[in-house]
Amino acid sequence: MKRAPLLFLNVFVIATCGLIYELLAGTLSSYVLGDSVTQFSIIIGIYLFAMGVGSWLSRFIDKHIAEKFVEIELAVAVVGGFSAPLLFLTFAHLSYFGIVLYAVVFVIGVLVGLEIPLLMRILQDELDFKDLISRVLAFDYIGALVASLLFPLFLVPKLGLNRTSLLFGMLNAGIGIWGTWLLFPLIKKNVTAMRIKGFVIIVLLAIAFIKADRLTTLAEDALFMDNIIYAKSSSYQRIVVTKGKTGYALFLNGNLQFNSFDEYRYHEALVHPAFAAYNGTPKRVLVLGGGDGLALREIEKYPSVEFIQIVDLDPDMTNISYAVPALGELNKHSFDDPRVHLTNGDAFVWLDSAKTEPFDIAIVDFPDPNNFALGKLYTTRFYNLLKNKLKPDSSVVIQTTSPLVARKSFWCIVKTLETVGFTVRPYQTTVPSFGIWGYALAKLEPFDAPTKPPPGLELRFLNDDSFASMFEFSNDTSRPDEDIEVNRLDNQALVRYYEAEWRKFEQ
Repeated sequence: MKRAPLLFLNVFVIATCGLIYELLAGTLSSYVLGDSVTQFSIIIGIYLFAMGVGSWLSRFIDKHIAEKFVEIELAVAVVGGFSAPLLFLTFAHLSYFGIVLYAVVFVIGVLVGLEIPLLMRILQDELDFKDLISRVLAFDYIGALVASLLFPLFLVPKLGLNRTSLLFGMLNAGIGIWGTWLLFPLIKKNVTAMRIKGFVIIVLLAIAFIKADRLTTLAEDALFMDNIIYAKSSSYQRIVVTKGKTGYALFLNGNLQFNSFDEYRYHEALVHPAFAAYNGTPKRVLVLGGGDGLALREIEKYPSVEFIQIVDLDPDMTNISYAVPALGELNKHSFDDPRVHLTNGDAFVWLDSAKTEPFDIAIVDFPDPNNFALGKLYTTRFYNLLKNKLKPDSSVVIQTTSPLVARKSFWCIVKTLETVGFTVRPYQTTVPSFGIWGYALAKLEPFDAPTKPPPGLELRFLNDDSFASMFEFSNDTSRPDEDIEVNRLDNQALVRYYEAEWRKFEQ
């Protein structure tokens, strides 16, 4: 029987599985270590280097090549299949997560690097060298393409990271078992034992696949101090809600977004300065981000507002107050207000393509710019697009991270706004869950910072004195003397500032 066509299928599967494991490791590392570009770059570099090491080591395998290929395939199934659950648990329980992460990537890379040369040596008697090289590399690259498409479009959104890892581990084990039949004439050892080993690996991976949610819960229980009452992996992020002595807390990819104990301080400071700075009766309000509905709650206190457009990427985020009734009570069921019009989509794309009347007020409440995907939402390009959706006298508020912990990041956002033509009045307040937190109040025309909140509102935090004090900066949070870069799409200076400042603080 001609084995070549079937073995080329093996090359395709090996390449697909190998890249899937690499993408899983890169995604996990960016979740827990931050700076997705740096982490993915390191993971790719280690993986490719390890494949080179594996290819070099293959020269020392002179005998029993078919058996070694099957054994390596089963080893990839175990290490790669269990890689995501292992890394989740390692991050939750060990302080040296990075060492384990890079070691797992290196081992997988070495094993995958061993497989391709061994397959080529098995095939060398059936094809001439030119055809062998061209076909092996073609199937290798096709497998990489399929993996890169499947991973973000289907696997992670539908299966999650753990189940994706375990599924491809089972696929590797299946290839190993199939290899015992395909290469049977070349295998000298006990084939039955190898097949039993493969089936045992598949069974273990299948059990872990079924219990994947429990594996994730075990890791998260160690990461979060309070009880987890809701957890879901959306197409874009891991959403976790906890309940503790101080109240409910929302985490995205492990990063705290709010605690019900003090979120009112953050959201009152976010929303009401924009209304105080607006010289008129606001009717149309744009909210970018803010999928928890808490900023909406504050906006809906203004009876003059007739239309609220909210744009948030993740539908699972904007549904969180329905999935967790306590959060619906917290935001006073703000999404049920008939004035609210919800769009789930990328705010950058929406600003560029949406045909709409200009808004009186815009509230921009994105997560901190800890990666380039978020950093683009703080660039000159983004703010120029935002300008096109505003009236000449509109007012805008943007959350701008902590001016104490991330001083350069804070003032980078302010300078970027100024570069595109906004007059900016930065301000700050204290939110116990976060510390000192910053915002930027901006308009397209010169204006003085407002001194008190709009009258007639039911506010828990802001009064005339606390409102005016927000626009005062201490020496350690004021604008630094050194030159700060403007954040543009082609330099993403803000992400670099943010990563350096917060990483130092976390250490």
